[in-house]
Amino acid sequence: MPTSGTPRDHTLDLPDDCLALVFSSLGPGDRNRCALVCRRWLAVEARSRCRLVLDARAPLLEAAPALLARFDAVSSLSLRCDRFSDSIGDDALDLIARRCPALAHLKLRACHRVTDLGMSALAAHCPALRRFACSSCSFGPAGIDAVLRGCPFLEDLSLKRLRGLADAVPQAVCFPASSALRSVCLKDLYNAQCFTSVIAGSPSLRTLKIIRCSGEWDPLLQKFAGRVPKLAEVHLEKLQVTDRGLLALTSCLALEALHLVKTPECTDAGVAAIADNCCMLRKIRIDGWRTNRIGDYGLMAIARGCPQLQELVLVGINPTAPIIEHIVSSCRGLERLALCGCKTIGDAEIAHIATKCTALKKLCIKGCPVSDRGLEALAQGCPSLINVRMKRCPRVTWEGVEWLMASRGGSFAVSLDAVTLQEPDVSMSERGMQESGIEELASLTEHIATLDLPSSSNDGSTL
Repeated sequence: MPTSGTPRDHTLDLPDDCLALVFSSLGPGDRNRCALVCRRWLAVEARSRCRLVLDARAPLLEAAPALLARFDAVSSLSLRCDRFSDSIGDDALDLIARRCPALAHLKLRACHRVTDLGMSALAAHCPALRRFACSSCSFGPAGIDAVLRGCPFLEDLSLKRLRGLADAVPQAVCFPASSALRSVCLKDLYNAQCFTSVIAGSPSLRTLKIIRCSGEWDPLLQKFAGRVPKLAEVHLEKLQVTDRGLLALTSCLALEALHLVKTPECTDAGVAAIADNCCMLRKIRIDGWRTNRIGDYGLMAIARGCPQLQELVLVGINPTAPIIEHIVSSCRGLERLALCGCKTIGDAEIAHIATKCTALKKLCIKGCPVSDRGLEALAQGCPSLINVRMKRCPRVTWEGVEWLMASRGGSFAVSLDAVTLQEPDVSMSERGMQESGIEELASLTEHIATLDLPSSSNDGSTL
């Protein structure tokens, strides 16, 4: 029994499971500090850690046995190197796979020395793998084939800058079908057409992202579009794709989100075909790249065929006032709207939006000839509006922004370029805006994509 004057450590009354639950609610920095309090906390924290981020330079091979002996419950692992350093190789990946047989999520970044042999070892020892992502690695089709065959529960496959595909012959590669695969992301790849067979053979596929991949994509979209009935989200960015490819997507009747970014050969006809056939569309993002090949005709089809639309992002497209009026009148559930580089969007168009968009919550305007008169219309309309973000609108003044703030009151925020004005009780983080390229579009559209910004993981750590 402790003496009356001795402080009592009440955490000794907590079972290890309860203490682990407390650790799980902490951020990675706090978890690391808690692990240094005492030996018991060190052991409990290690046994309860599910996510681990490791420096994947070559010395990890020697440190891995001790690390994985300590963190023996890891199910999500990220191995990160940089392009200037010597990374781990097949022997280290084999060791890690043997020590983590329950691994469900794995990310590899810049692990240049991992080859097809290392990937085969991974597939052999981690059959429960559900998510696999890699970027700037050097293994080739044989490594991917091993993962697809050895991990039957794989749901998410993301590949970026996979150098080993450069010498592959797409016609000679036949990846196996996958009944579990739900998401595929192919980014900055040569010969990404190798994945046609696995995409076409994945009936549960819901998300497909093809971004900056070389080659012609129309024939491949035509080949697999009709074989993925559950496909709900498609991202096509900087691809050689035309209206023929978009017409193929009309067979995806469950499509809910379409991102068409900088595909200069796509026109109104392809957009109209999708809008007329895919009536479940809720999110549409189109970057016309100022080619003027997508305009009023395609947008009219969206107004006519997508009554459930909740998010619309238009970049480098110049809709006329009647088209804007049709869209906001027909899509009464529209909650998020972004208009970027639209030279025809002025005060009159903003007035239409303010009058008709009763459900609108977030509005982003960038590089449009809008003035303080447009802000006056927003002061009276859009009763659900809680956030307005404006950038590169030189006719909008601070006086107009402050007047809008005073008129709306309550939980309302206005951002003019890099500065945000908001009521004290509003808590809404602002994402940074890149100054050029697709990063600029991504930042803007991500800002309006959700009302509740995603939180960071609570149990990740870099060691």
